[in-house]
Amino acid sequence: MPLTTYWLEHAWLDTNVEPGVALDVLDGRITAVRTGVEAPPPGAVALRGLTVPGLANAHSHAFHRALRGTVQVGSGTFWTWREVMYNVAQRLTPDSYFALARAVYAEMALAGITAVGEFHYLHHAPGGAPYADPNAMGEALIAAAGEAGIRITLLDTAYLSSGFGAAPERHQLRFTDGTAEKWAERVSALKDRDGVRVGAAIHSVRAVPADQLSTVARWAEDRGAPLHVHLSEQTAENDACLAAHGRTPTQLLADHGVLGARTTGVHNTHMTDADIALIGSTATGTCMCPTTERDLADGIGPAVALQRAGSPLSLGSDSHAVIDLFEEARAMELNERLRTRTRGHWTAAALLRAATADGHAALGWTDAGALGQGALADFTTIALDTVRTAGPVPRLAAETAVFAATAADVHHVVVAGRVVVRDGTHVNVPNAGEALATAIATLRN
Repeated sequence: MPLTTYWLEHAWLDTNVEPGVALDVLDGRITAVRTGVEAPPPGAVALRGLTVPGLANAHSHAFHRALRGTVQVGSGTFWTWREVMYNVAQRLTPDSYFALARAVYAEMALAGITAVGEFHYLHHAPGGAPYADPNAMGEALIAAAGEAGIRITLLDTAYLSSGFGAAPERHQLRFTDGTAEKWAERVSALKDRDGVRVGAAIHSVRAVPADQLSTVARWAEDRGAPLHVHLSEQTAENDACLAAHGRTPTQLLADHGVLGARTTGVHNTHMTDADIALIGSTATGTCMCPTTERDLADGIGPAVALQRAGSPLSLGSDSHAVIDLFEEARAMELNERLRTRTRGHWTAAALLRAATADGHAALGWTDAGALGQGALADFTTIALDTVRTAGPVPRLAAETAVFAATAADVHHVVVAGRVVVRDGTHVNVPNAGEALATAIATLRN
């Protein structure tokens, strides 16, 4: 690709909003950043509004998008929601998963997301038989992200048990490889490539027996790959872990070498003071998913305490009740306000960092998430003249983005220097809503 110059009417440069910024982009990276550029240089692509680094959705289950609306009928718990989720999971094939994920990832791109961490455990055919290509489902997700124009970290997930050593239930047979060693053998056939990172995940302490946790952790360590795990999302899981092992899930993971700077605990909701200290002292990350946590009535996690202890924060849309990283960012702050009845736990800049640089780092994209020389040329432009964003002075554009904007205010998205969303329309999937409706209707039928 030839050198392209993007002129940003306003740009968030980590700590403040700068007017008139020019970015030179070559071979998918930012090669120069110039401030004080009052008008677009000749031939530059003008992006009007506020441009921020691309957003990182650090926790996704793409197929959960098919549950939107359906699981909001009536009442219930996380566990009744899970039964509905299992029914959808049984209907997916590699082809239908590709179609659904392509549309879901297009929705993410339209929301300003340039990288997704896909927590993937739908490995085999219903009943558990492997496909001819044992990674057909994972490859479908990778292909879908490629067509939607976003980066993906495929967090291939070990899921071996229905609970602390119990055999998988019927709906879980397609999730399991039998043992962690067989999981490692299968996932080792997946390779990093342009726009793709392969990482690992432990579904939860209930789904991977304690004596096999270290196998997954070693696989990730040997490859320098990110490792994610659902952690203490439900008090029932904590209680069962204490009954089975006499320790909390966090302590169990620590005892088997799972915690560390490349590891991210997803949710980290119901934690003791000792758990928080363990997470922080090991620099284990925390991915908060507020829209899912409130949708499932999980509770509010101790994000402030975790960050103060040393845990970097990232954000995810998880079950996709909503796909909107601005909503996730402000929800983290607003949840704390409701719990503590005080305001200002994070600045807008800190919340943007969770949605950008720290989210990318959690997914292994350490060279993304900043508008700086040498960084990957992934960025998102938010309109500042919509009914939600109009009015504030430009220097408060970061506060406007975090506390007022929605995904609908994203007008332009660039990934690796290529335009993915132009004027609010996806370049490759121009009718993303129709694509979503068709893919989900196919599963229902």
